Amino acid sequence: MRPAGRLRAVDEQMRHTMLRTAVVVGAGLIGTSIALSLSAKGVTVYLSDKEPMAALTAAALGAGRAEEPPGPVDLAVLAVPPADIAATLADAQSRGLARAYTDVASVKAQALDAIEAAGCDTRTYLGGHPMAGGERSGPLAARADLFEGRVWALVPTPTTSAETWRTVRGLLDMCGATPLVMDPHGHDRAVALVSHTPHLVASLMAARLQHATDAEVGLSGQGVRDVTRIAGGDPKLWLEILSANAGTVADILAELAGDLADAIGALRALTAPDDDPIRATGATTLTGLLSRGCAGHGRLPQKRGAPQGTYATVSVLIGDQPGELARLFTDVGAAGVNIEDIFIDHAPGQITGLVELLVTTDAADRLRNSLRVPSTVMGH
Repeated sequence: MRPAGRLRAVDEQMRHTMLRTAVVVGAGLIGTSIALSLSAKGVTVYLSDKEPMAALTAAALGAGRAEEPPGPVDLAVLAVPPADIAATLADAQSRGLARAYTDVASVKAQALDAIEAAGCDTRTYLGGHPMAGGERSGPLAARADLFEGRVWALVPTPTTSAETWRTVRGLLDMCGATPLVMDPHGHDRAVALVSHTPHLVASLMAARLQHATDAEVGLSGQGVRDVTRIAGGDPKLWLEILSANAGTVADILAELAGDLADAIGALRALTAPDDDPIRATGATTLTGLLSRGCAGHGRLPQKRGAPQGTYATVSVLIGDQPGELARLFTDVGAAGVNIEDIFIDHAPGQITGLVELLVTTDAADRLRNSLRVPSTVMGH
């Protein structure tokens, strides 16, 4: 009998051999990152884009060849906006571009309806959505490791074939992603909650800063940076995404608007005199809202497989000079502690920065003692 490790290696090789050739339609951040990952695994990748220079740029980065494939490839990845999926799939299938097709659009229900209406062959199609990206767009922002350890939603049609399943799973394996099978409406509600609405809320908050004074912006710390970080995305791209999921995002925003109204009322109440009962009511309401926020934050997944509440933050003040961060990592390694995540807050106008290291709770005190930092941190 072969050992289990050998069986896993054989299974992985079999999945990978299902995918020898591919074409990526759309050489933006996601499409080029997929192409880079596949090319690094030995897959022959062909690139196309409505802007020829984008495909040529991706090819120059080593993502593949900016040319049409000589015949049907194993897989076509449609890295185009949600509204263009159906037309792009119909055109590709009419040309016999590939034996299997997938996409990376962030909205699925509308696209699937359009695919069926266009008369596409749904047996060779399996919808996909990698939960990865960045503030920058275009092929120059692409990375071969963009999907490593990331969730990749798979949204099949009722008729998706087993061969298509195997081919698309091979794509995910090569990109290092974790598959999560979902139905289209469940997927769209989920991404509206964890991606689309947060982006819009971040943009609304960032818009408050547009006409702020220099002194006000100068007080910016890590909190406002965290809240507004994703607001720098391409407005045209996000208009396409939000348009395709508009109703669901509006529903979640309506729920949020109710909480905002409660928060406004509670804050107004807190301006009342100390002996006014309305002040106590406002404090109770606001405490409830903040507590719900803490509970929701606690639901966010941390390291895969780790129970909630198993991490703590160790804060370290370092100088803003070359090599300081590397020395900190060396010291952490010498303490035998693994860093689960890291956040860096640069002090405006200062030559110091605050580094927050997320580590397991059982290692936090050991790390503080080793680094000689005070125990003044909050658990996550």
